[in-house]
Amino acid sequence: MTIRTVSALVLDGLAVFEFGVICEVFGIDRSADGVPNFDFKVCGPEPGTPVRTTVGATIIPDHGLDDLIGADLVAIPAISGGDYLPEALEAIRRAADSGSIIVTVCSGAFVAGAAGLLDGRPCTTHWMHADELARMYPTAKVDRNVLFVDDGNLITSAGTAAGIDACLHLVRREMGSEITNKIARRMVVPPQRDGGQRQYIDQPIPVRCSERFAPHLDWILANLDKPHTVTSLARRAHMSGRTFARRFVEETGRTPMQWVTDQRVLFARRLLEETTLDIDNIAEQSGFGNATLLRHHFRRIIGVTPSDYRRRFASAAAESDCAESA
Repeated sequence: MTIRTVSALVLDGLAVFEFGVICEVFGIDRSADGVPNFDFKVCGPEPGTPVRTTVGATIIPDHGLDDLIGADLVAIPAISGGDYLPEALEAIRRAADSGSIIVTVCSGAFVAGAAGLLDGRPCTTHWMHADELARMYPTAKVDRNVLFVDDGNLITSAGTAAGIDACLHLVRREMGSEITNKIARRMVVPPQRDGGQRQYIDQPIPVRCSERFAPHLDWILANLDKPHTVTSLARRAHMSGRTFARRFVEETGRTPMQWVTDQRVLFARRLLEETTLDIDNIAEQSGFGNATLLRHHFRRIIGVTPSDYRRRFASAAAESDCAESA
């Protein structure tokens, strides 16, 4: 299928940046670069009537909800509020029934859910909203970790940058890599990130940790480079191994060694972002001991290799140090 017609939904509570992502991929004339123009329409409840955004500005759609129906692609940006117009939800349902591909960005998944499109289907949204999405639509198969989910005629994506990834993925799927690469080059973004890559979520010490137990966690964090076992940690806490393991799960939701591994990966991630240490040194300082073990756990938890992560997220200072040392 070649995507020719794209209709973007706008309602009160529109998030401007997420809407801009859709406009950037599908709404700009790039015919000079050999990219076919999309027939791009911005659709709202009433043509010519402003809709409110979340930043104190308004957007005036030129088209009504009927123009969602029959479009090759219906794009739903993040829209806050939850009290969506019934006629908008009906138009989305009719568009899906008529064969439109539906793509959502961030909390746009809630609009698709309200239209009944998530029932029994794999999907995602921003990690901050994933639990709420799963609660509101219990039959939806919400994946909290990935950047986007491609389920054929329904593509849902996580936060803002993941919306770019999902839109470019769709262009690649339907129109090929050459067109995708040209769009990405103009946008100055990577042409492809795997949808299965993890969202980059901080995992701090759980806030429910009690004051009596917190010092044990603080000590582990200050000594991640040292070898640890449940027995050694329990001995230091003056508990039996069984009691310590049970208390640890109660306090953190993780077993002791799962939690230690998580914190080692997070510490390694910070070193990758902020320093120019090589992988062997980072493995040693974070307590993994060798680069092979670091790579294994880093990819399992973060979703990419340490080297790939550094290329994407190294700070400007670290990049400058690398350039000077090269």
